[in-house]
Amino acid sequence: MDIEEEISSLQLDSAGVNNGLSKQEENFRTEEVDKWDNTDKDPKDNTALNYEKPHVDSKVEKATEVSAPQVVGVVEEMEDKKKRHLNVVFIGHVDAGKSTTGGQILFLSGQVDERTIQKYEKEAKDKSRESWYMAYIMDTNEEERVKGKTVEVGRAHFETETSRFTILDAPGHKSYVPNMISGASQADIGVLVISARKGEFETGYERGGQTREHVQLAKTLGVAKLLVVVNKMDDPTVNWSKQRYDEIESKTTPFLKSSGYNVKKDVLFLPISGLIGSNIKSRVDKSVCSWWGGPCLFDALDAVEVPPRDPKGPFRMPIIDKFKDMGTVVMGKVESGTVTEGDSLLVMPNKTQVKVVAVYMDENKTRRAGPGENLRIRLSGIDDEDILAGFVLSSVAKPIAAVMEFVAQLQILELLENAIFTAGYKAVLHIHSVVEECEIVELRQQIDPKTKKPLKKKVLFVKNGAVVVCRIQVNSSICIEKFQDFPQLGRFTLRTEGKTIAVGKVTDLPSGSS
Repeated sequence: MDIEEEISSLQLDSAGVNNGLSKQEENFRTEEVDKWDNTDKDPKDNTALNYEKPHVDSKVEKATEVSAPQVVGVVEEMEDKKKRHLNVVFIGHVDAGKSTTGGQILFLSGQVDERTIQKYEKEAKDKSRESWYMAYIMDTNEEERVKGKTVEVGRAHFETETSRFTILDAPGHKSYVPNMISGASQADIGVLVISARKGEFETGYERGGQTREHVQLAKTLGVAKLLVVVNKMDDPTVNWSKQRYDEIESKTTPFLKSSGYNVKKDVLFLPISGLIGSNIKSRVDKSVCSWWGGPCLFDALDAVEVPPRDPKGPFRMPIIDKFKDMGTVVMGKVESGTVTEGDSLLVMPNKTQVKVVAVYMDENKTRRAGPGENLRIRLSGIDDEDILAGFVLSSVAKPIAAVMEFVAQLQILELLENAIFTAGYKAVLHIHSVVEECEIVELRQQIDPKTKKPLKKKVLFVKNGAVVVCRIQVNSSICIEKFQDFPQLGRFTLRTEGKTIAVGKVTDLPSGSS
């Protein structure tokens, strides 16, 4: 049974288009993509890009300090420039250096000043953790700093000359995989951080390490592009060794392929040092690493193509959080459509009609925002207590379906020992920002992974590697879409006892679902 092939077909590539990275010696160019939506793209994106000074525009930086009306003007001016926006999730095994690399990016792009860095350095030294100070930029709460482990998904913003980025720093520890899922489900690009230090790569990559699970989850959750950064290249056990870098690349590549990534088009490997900032903002010096001729991290991020998005589609924003602030404020990433101040929308599944009072993007107030943006929206007409994570802000004309059961195609990855996947099997369903207990109520048919056609025999149970169409039931109403209509709202994972056991896509919803 060719599982690799089946995972490639099932692993739910939301883009479905050849929006790949292409690696060239001198200029890291973007591929020409045949899109039905070019609205988020700068016309200059298809030419050779110039990345000399990827820093935050000082005018924009100063503008954030002035009064509200001027801020609105600046943000709308930025909208007019159509500076594209991308969500970047940092994933990988615990201690690979995700938070440190994220912190270094913010420092190099001018988001954190030298004085703050010195304060963190002293704080880390007082805790006898000198090398953790860069991670403190991303890991802000005391628990994370004491343990040296990211728990929540850290969030920060930086800019280059062509793009705006939101960093989502996901936890690497296996106890916090559900938090990592919520981060990856909002991302456009993944940065897989792998430690080159002797022994650390092996620990993260072997069975039980988080590198493998994170890659599978990222692909399932729609992270179509992956930058694999081989970190800690400055470590004394590595010393920018090409042999070690090549060994990591050759061991990781087959697994990336089996997870559904087209390694030539969708994946780029590059060496960095997150702690000292080598090969992040500018290419690593030849005196340090003579053999590297590829791009630095900023160049590589700038060159990633934006996935196609539909600003004219029905509005969909899964809610990841809510709070009270002069009314009810909800947070989330717009998956489809556009929102404007004054719009009437529905909060689903409880069908409450609300009005958009204000829209905030990257801390700034704006009048209008399109797909791919991370927003905070102030609403009137609903109390924050009536909203849960997993609810969806939806257009009134075409509301999202609210269902208690659905039909899905599942790929079984790895069941718990001695477990059999059959009707009655219970697991935890993760779909966009929904986390809900579910039960498999009926196995309809098994799919032959080679021919992709249903097998004729009646299926009572399936084992690892099987592809099966089944009916899934949840305890309370959830908002989902068919995968073919809205990939981000129709792909999911099933987990049980802290382990991802299956990935799937929604193929059918009950007729008359609302």
